[in-house]
Amino acid sequence: MSSQGNPGRCWTRSDLWVGAVLLVAVLVVRAPWIGDPNADIDEQLYSLIGNGMLHGELPFVDLWDRKPFGLFALFALAHAVGGPSPAAYQVLAGLFTLAGAAMTYVLARSLVDRITATGAGLLYVMLMSTYGSHSGQTEAFHVPLMLAMALLVRDPAHPHAVRRALVAMLVGGLALQVKYTVLPQCLFFGLWALWWQRRQGADWPRLARLALTFAMLGLLPTAAVGAFYAAIGEWDAFVFANFTSFFDRLPAAVGRFSPDQRVFLLPLVVLLVLGTYAAARMNPPRDRRTYGFVVLWLLASAATVYLPATVYRYYYAALVPAVVLFALPLIDRKGPARFVPLGLVLAGAAAVLFLPRQYAQSQTQRAAIARLAATIALHVDERHCLWIFDGPTALYRMTNSCLPTRYIYPDHLNNALERDSLGIAQEAEIARILAARPPVIVTADTALTSQNPRAKRLVARAIAEHYRPLAQARLHEREIRAWQRID
Repeated sequence: MSSQGNPGRCWTRSDLWVGAVLLVAVLVVRAPWIGDPNADIDEQLYSLIGNGMLHGELPFVDLWDRKPFGLFALFALAHAVGGPSPAAYQVLAGLFTLAGAAMTYVLARSLVDRITATGAGLLYVMLMSTYGSHSGQTEAFHVPLMLAMALLVRDPAHPHAVRRALVAMLVGGLALQVKYTVLPQCLFFGLWALWWQRRQGADWPRLARLALTFAMLGLLPTAAVGAFYAAIGEWDAFVFANFTSFFDRLPAAVGRFSPDQRVFLLPLVVLLVLGTYAAARMNPPRDRRTYGFVVLWLLASAATVYLPATVYRYYYAALVPAVVLFALPLIDRKGPARFVPLGLVLAGAAAVLFLPRQYAQSQTQRAAIARLAATIALHVDERHCLWIFDGPTALYRMTNSCLPTRYIYPDHLNNALERDSLGIAQEAEIARILAARPPVIVTADTALTSQNPRAKRLVARAIAEHYRPLAQARLHEREIRAWQRID
């Protein structure tokens, strides 16, 4: 019996070979960054908080960020199993990527043959890395959860459609505890399931009960976390970090659509434009209902990307699975151009990623940050805390330093957009840290974001009066400098 059109089936031997191919692809594509402590920026904070949780420190209370508790729990789990190094969460993210590639393959099988679907899975692996999920970014974790929801609800004719939809809503609730911006996709999947229940004869009272159950399951993980914080007397800290501060953060001057992202978005735009042409003119989808589902999911994914007031490049990874599935009429080897589009698209994705460059850069970066950390470590310890005003958060772990503040992510204290969203004044916290006479301060010559000028002046004055150059390293096109206190 053909497996096409039945994504819920057990995998055949051929499918297992596909899984092996996808596993090799994940290993090859993600290998350059395994063990690299500075592979990306945000994940260094998640790792620091995850490691802290293993020593009794709580997100939002002891170490501050506005990401959901579930994300830090994932990192804590990775470090509990794999130790404190970055390889622990990078391997976990790799497993999530493999799961995402496999689910992309399964979803594609209802529209194309096995070879093309395998190409779709490979394209997922490469594009996720291209769009910032090469190491441990949040999208590496929540995008596969969205794929799981899609698998569970996309077939409304399934004999267990309602039961599967209930499971999907719980999965969505878990995804919300990784990043709240998945909400538009969760709403879409819930509405899709309800709409088809209505089309199949469900009356309005039943739909209302289902909708309420969907909502309760989706909110359950967040409610459980909130109840825990309320029980320990930290409800206000939970609410502020998870919700209030999101709206207090200022939007970037360029808004959601930065001109700098045009070239960066080109691979996705090409797939969308050519996929639209192929679906309309060359190779109409064989399963129009599933393809319509993909189109609507793509719109919901775009809402996830653009929900925050400021859109960073790595947010676009949320579009990857829906774009890949949308482009299936283009890369279908049974279309009029046969293997040519699939080969060109995979070759293009590989060229954009260009792994030899990634391997070389990662090796250089690892050596540079290791030298910097070794020098700093001579001057800090569990009582005399390093302070990173701007630079890699991973230096705290690499130097075995204590932490000088609960606002440990450099961007929180230097970013002008964050000045009203922390519940404290940036300048006041910086002044408190400087008064403690940190033995080493780390700065960068180029800011990643628009910085608070008053915060910069406080640090610059302190460095000019009390510090001398200690070490420096070139990391990701920025000169990272360490300054040693001299009095």
